[in-house]
Amino acid sequence: MMKKISLVLVILMIFALAFTGCAGKPEKPPAAEGPTDESVEINISAAASLTDALTEIQAEYAKESNAVLQFNFAASGTLQKQIQEGAPCDLFISASKAHMDALQDAGLIVADSRRDLLGNALTLIAAAEKADAVTPEALTGGDVTSISIGTPESVPAGKYAQEALENMGIWDQIQDKLILAKDVRQVLEYVDTGNVDCGLVYKSDALLLKTGVVIGDLPEDSHSPIIYPSALIVNSAQAEAAAKFYEFLQTDYAKGVFENYGFTVL
Repeated sequence: MMKKISLVLVILMIFALAFTGCAGKPEKPPAAEGPTDESVEINISAAASLTDALTEIQAEYAKESNAVLQFNFAASGTLQKQIQEGAPCDLFISASKAHMDALQDAGLIVADSRRDLLGNALTLIAAAEKADAVTPEALTGGDVTSISIGTPESVPAGKYAQEALENMGIWDQIQDKLILAKDVRQVLEYVDTGNVDCGLVYKSDALLLKTGVVIGDLPEDSHSPIIYPSALIVNSAQAEAAAKFYEFLQTDYAKGVFENYGFTVL
């Protein structure tokens, strides 16, 4: 009888110890909040003038998404051609309506995703040593020997510059002074390094000058409105992920970044 009682007590003690051990075991803390979506690569073709703003936005987006943003910055005409030739692209942000129109006419963009994202201005800038000599009225004079603009056929900023110079009535007079650049950032570099006397760039690029100086914006009515249309690409490899980032570009945070870099949010 005593042996049976002892056996029962031992069993009860074992259960008590097991229960105590389980009850005293701390629970794991909840996992920290952070990106939870799948890591995919989104290919974004964007006008060169958007480089700094989108790079800053990219860093913030990484805090809430595992998606890898692969940017391809270049002149809008170059990007349009690449997309037409089948280069990987999920989202296109152009500095020109014409280049987006061409893709839409070819059936390469998701038409109902297209929207005018940003606006900009055309600004005359000068090398530091030419700051006192450059004005819109002085471009035909002897004090200005070189003027850089983007190649009008492929660089929207160059096309807007040509329009403005034509409307000012001086396009033909400055042909021997023109230094054409592959994109608006190259114009900025030419002026900043003093390799040309002056140039025409977007206002958002003019804010990035290191040694060069801003002369002033050209009148809005001297050229077509500077609009940045954006759209998702048909047959995108990462349509859902690209759409999420596209939505992020329209948040108050992203709008604030664009404005800080001199763009007008539309």
